[in-house]
Order: sequence, then structure tokens, then C-alpha cells
Amino acid sequence: MALTNEDLQAIAQLLDDRIGPVKEDVSVLKEDVAGLKEDVSVLKEDVAGLKEDVSVLKEDVSVLKEDVAGLKEDVSVLKEDVSALKEDVAGLKEDVSVLKEDVAGLKEDVSVLKEDVSFLKEKVADHDSQFDSINRELRGIHLTIENELTRNIRYIAEGHLDLIRKLDEALKIEQEKEMFSIRLTSLENDVRILKQKCL
Repeated sequence: MALTNEDLQAIAQLLDDRIGPVKEDVSVLKEDVAGLKEDVSVLKEDVAGLKEDVSVLKEDVSVLKEDVAGLKEDVSVLKEDVSALKEDVAGLKEDVSVLKEDVAGLKEDVSVLKEDVSFLKEKVADHDSQFDSINRELRGIHLTIENELTRNIRYIAEGHLDLIRKLDEALKIEQEKEMFSIRLTSLENDVRILKQKCL
């Protein structure tokens, strides 16, 4: 059975009606595939960048591992140092405790010394007043020696001159002269003793 032109046209129209949407879908798919290609290209670039980043990260992690190992050693040393410091602090606490006791003892000693110094000041004040009294007495004795004894000695000397002049009374006064000489020697000794005491 031969197909007529009308049949062929109808078939063609039917095909067009069926194929048209497929063409549009294919066209859309082409565009989508093109977009996907671009996306894949971008993803490849991103993956390449990520690979580089991962490589850098690996290196950084390796360095970090070394740093962590070094930190572990440093922490170990620090622990030992802290342990030694704790022992030193404990020793210092004991030393401070001993020093506190020593300071307390020194405070007591200082308090006693203050009392002793106060007592000594009172004693020195008493001695000063006694020395003032002694000095006054010595000045009085000195004045007595200068005024009375010197005058008496002068009188005795004058008496001796009179005795020399009076030769006729020499024998009579000889005994008195010896007595005066003894008294004079005694007075001189007394004066010497008083001067020594004054000095």
C-alpha cells in the first residue's frame, strides 16, 4: 500500500510534533552539559588548588608535629623546673619562718636594750649631778687652798723671817720653827693630795 503525500505530510508533522520537544530537550541538555563542563573545569582547578592546600597543610602538620614534640620536651623541662621551684619555695618558707622567729627574738632583745638604756640614762643623769656636786666641792677646796692655806704659808714664811732677824731669840724659837716646818710639810702633803683628788 503506497503512502500518499498527505500521509507523508501527516507522518512528518507527527514526527515534528514528537521530535520538536526532544530537540528542545537536547538543546537544553547541551547547554546543561556545557555548563557542567565549565563547572567540572572550575572544580578541577579547585581540586588542584585543594591539592596544593593539602600539600601545604601536610607540611604544616609535619612542622606542627615537630613543634608539638618540642613543646612536649619544653613542658617536661618546665615540670621539672616547677618541681624544683616548689622545693625552693618550701625551703624559702622554712627560712622565712626561722627569720620571723629571729626577728621576734630581736624585738624582745631591743625592748630589753631600750629598758637598759633608759636605766643607764637615769644613772648617768644621777652621776652627772653627783659630778657637778663634786666639782663644786673641789672648787671650794681649791679656793680654800688658794686663799687660806697660801695666806697661812705666807704668814709662816714671814714668821721665819722674823725669827731670822731675832737671833737673840733663835734658840727659844727653834723648837717652834721645827713644829712649823712639820706642820708646813703636813699642809703641803695635804695640798698635794687635794690637788691629786681634784685632777
